[in-house]
Amino acid sequence: MSSVTQPVHVAPRPPRRPPAADSPVGALVTAFTDTYHLLLDPIDTRLWLKLSILCLFLGGGATSAAFHAALSALPSEVGAPNALAYLRVFLARHPTMLLLAAALAVSLGVTLVYLRALFRFALVDSILRREAHLREAIRELRPLANSYFRWLVGALILMGVILAAGALVVMPYLRTADRESLPTSLLLVLLLLGEALVGLLAALAITLTDDLVVPIIYAEREAMLAAWRRLLGQFRAEAGAFTLYILLRFVVSVGVGIAVLFFLFPALVTLFSGAIIVAVVVVMALQLVGLAWVWTPVTTLLAGAALLLLMAFLLILMGVAGMPGQIFLQTFGMRFMAPRVPALARLWQELTPRNQP
Repeated sequence: MSSVTQPVHVAPRPPRRPPAADSPVGALVTAFTDTYHLLLDPIDTRLWLKLSILCLFLGGGATSAAFHAALSALPSEVGAPNALAYLRVFLARHPTMLLLAAALAVSLGVTLVYLRALFRFALVDSILRREAHLREAIRELRPLANSYFRWLVGALILMGVILAAGALVVMPYLRTADRESLPTSLLLVLLLLGEALVGLLAALAITLTDDLVVPIIYAEREAMLAAWRRLLGQFRAEAGAFTLYILLRFVVSVGVGIAVLFFLFPALVTLFSGAIIVAVVVVMALQLVGLAWVWTPVTTLLAGAALLLLMAFLLILMGVAGMPGQIFLQTFGMRFMAPRVPALARLWQELTPRNQP
């Protein structure tokens, strides 16, 4: 008798379901695909340049961290402490210049905040259209950006008032109390924790506004407060999904920041090494012709111009390096809100004919 081996029937493995489009994970996957097609399929140099300019003024994330790290490393390399000391003495002798410098700093800060609000809407417009028409977008979106600018200035002022009030209330007691006593130590810890909590809440509010509220305003042409009320209503209805989005947003932003710093580090080392070599060559050339470098108004002006040129190269470098991460994070928030805002979902279909489903 011959035995026939019976085939073993294996049940087919069920196909893996993709994450739901309205879930944070589904929005994250779709945002990655959108970012890839926007920046790499195909690579458009002019689009990269325009988007880099937009993201440079948005700030935040790894690019800001790299910028502050670069600035902290710069003075020890090029002898800026002497220039800063000379500048402090000069301003002390000329109080009018000090007031002028303060007014200039405030004006520059307000201008940067306004550009940040304006370019945030321009970035949303560029992602949806898969192209960047900066002049047209800025002209069209200026009324929406004005609303965001007023809200942003108010939020920053409120945060500053709260921090200053806490410091003014506690500092007089800390000056007179025994610093080594347990109540004083606990009060100082509570003050630091309170300041950190206020800063964290302000950063969270601004992040949610950038990621979720701005797309609502762009799609619905609503005012800032109306868009926030709509977002809070959605949050109450889907607390779990929004909490998961916030957690994913934090994890992804940390990962993006690490990746940007990883790519920026060799470029920053090269840039600063070249700047130091140029500075040394200039000083040696002056010594060869019988001149010595001393800090005077003329040399300070020349050093300031050189420093501004270096900062310009640094900003361009960080703008290009940090732009893909900014695009990805903004697209993540837009994709997460699209199923919850019908007008935004329609814009994905109307303005992005090449967009992947």
